[in-house]
Amino acid sequence: MKQTVKLGSIAGIPVGVHWSVLAVLALIVGGLAGAVLPAGAPGRAAGLYWAVAVPTALLFLASLCAHEVAHALVARRNGVRVRSLTLWMLGGLAELADDVPSPGAELRITGVGPLVSALIGGVFLLAAHGVSALGGPALVIAPLTWLALINGILAVFNLLPGAPLDGGRILHALLWRFNGDRARSTRIATRTGTVLGYVLIAFGCAEVLLYRRLDGLWVALVGWFIAGAAAAEERVGALRTAVAGLRVRDVMTADPDHGASWSTVGAFVAEVARRSRQTVFPVVDFDGRPTGVVTLDLLGRVPPQATDVPLREIAVPLEPDHVVEPDDPVFPLLKRPPVARELVAVVAEGGRLVGMVTGDDLTRLLRHSRLPGPVTEPEPWRSP
Repeated sequence: MKQTVKLGSIAGIPVGVHWSVLAVLALIVGGLAGAVLPAGAPGRAAGLYWAVAVPTALLFLASLCAHEVAHALVARRNGVRVRSLTLWMLGGLAELADDVPSPGAELRITGVGPLVSALIGGVFLLAAHGVSALGGPALVIAPLTWLALINGILAVFNLLPGAPLDGGRILHALLWRFNGDRARSTRIATRTGTVLGYVLIAFGCAEVLLYRRLDGLWVALVGWFIAGAAAAEERVGALRTAVAGLRVRDVMTADPDHGASWSTVGAFVAEVARRSRQTVFPVVDFDGRPTGVVTLDLLGRVPPQATDVPLREIAVPLEPDHVVEPDDPVFPLLKRPPVARELVAVVAEGGRLVGMVTGDDLTRLLRHSRLPGPVTEPEPWRSP
């Protein structure tokens, strides 16, 4: 999920929010100021309720962030890289760069999220009791109590046994450990998530139609998200099984046309780009090591008076994640965001460029995966 606003980083992990968080914050603030706080601390001015509702909603957002940070930190301790943390309309999302290596690692990574939410809820509950025992104002006790309750609900809800909720991933880890079959465990966990999503949709719709409570719309929306995400995870699991055993060398474009970092833009366009059928080109240094990437779109935006600049000046730099080896597995590439919207990875052997994998290469692989039988390549590239 793309971050609309970047908030910074925690332990080196980029943290941001999706625009949909604004809608959620508005709903939470409105609910707190219009109902929760007046019920817990009646008789105050409306402006005071709104003044307390805003920081309370922000504290809830911080609680969601803590939940996802816990997932991310434990993931890193278990050798799984984390690309980013994004808060959005229905919670948070920790984007992992690698597959979870074992059932035990998945259990630890997943279980820590609800545990942190429960602990945060306990801290707010203790704070509410402490303020109450000291005779503190009701307008402080009410938001602390609400934060304790909502974090407790978050912990329990996330433990429901259906992917993509934490409970679904815990179920997946336990099944994986019990039967040793990751693919079968994924199917069971995701189908459980699909059923859970449909149950929530039905419950939400019934709440609206039978009891005329608009809260049911939110429940139905959460159910729709869970059902859709579970179906998507099931497709990813099926794809993992279909491409099992395939290596990068089986799908890459071998010996692609490329540019030298010291070559001028004008010379590269005349000698390579105009004569090639490619739309994306790796850029290499003097030793043949890939350092960046250029596309026809990037080249087309260079002013005529600037064609004498070196190619490295306009190239998009390559991150380590986007440099792979021929014998690396293919599946992780399917989750990797492309560079300059086109290049998924460059392939290097001994540090030198030998191929590249583009979005078109992976699209062809995805189409092959839907055909009967295993996914294979008729003539895999081999190092000379």
